[in-house]
Amino acid sequence: MLTGDSREHLLQHYPMLCEMPVAELDALLSAAHVMDLPAGTVIFDEDQPCQGFPLLLSGSVRVSKSSPNGRELQLYRVGPGESCILTSSCLLGHSPYHARGIAEFDTRMAVLSPATFKALIATHEAFRDYIFALFSERLTDLMQLVSAVAFQKLDQRLAALLAAKPSPINTTHQALADELGSVREIVSRLLKNFAEQGWIRLGREQIEVLDIAALQRFATL
Repeated sequence: MLTGDSREHLLQHYPMLCEMPVAELDALLSAAHVMDLPAGTVIFDEDQPCQGFPLLLSGSVRVSKSSPNGRELQLYRVGPGESCILTSSCLLGHSPYHARGIAEFDTRMAVLSPATFKALIATHEAFRDYIFALFSERLTDLMQLVSAVAFQKLDQRLAALLAAKPSPINTTHQALADELGSVREIVSRLLKNFAEQGWIRLGREQIEVLDIAALQRFATL
């Protein structure tokens, strides 16, 4: 049950819920339960059934697809105020998950039951519009990802990724490899080459971007 600060945070992040009649909103929040998940928790995995619809109050969830050899490709992230379109798809299509969701940081979420989610989709236009608007946004993002993987070289994708992040970038070579669906050794070699070009400076779990314009130009060659 959501009360106090959790209720307030939920309505701040998901204001479309405020359009519900008060009695229905109270019933919804009474049925929801709050989960506190430490960083690194696997929230869902491939082939698992969907147990509920999460609404993030804090933290972040990374959704990725794994290959049989253990390599991963990040599909998207979910933060407060957003929803996981894979979960929506599983609930609407009565299908299991086809990717993995991991808490990147300590994460708090309110979880709605599958029945509650379907009732909201069926009866509340604002909630339905919110879900399908996110479907559209995520689909655009995923099409861009497919295009990058299919038509851009790894070094160009790495340059674009570095240029898009605020500097300094506090991350590891392995984390960057996971985002790109590559392996650490290749990413480390490319980062060393970028550093030799004077575009970045490498530190311990930190990358400082020195020439963002050069990275952007290289990414669009």
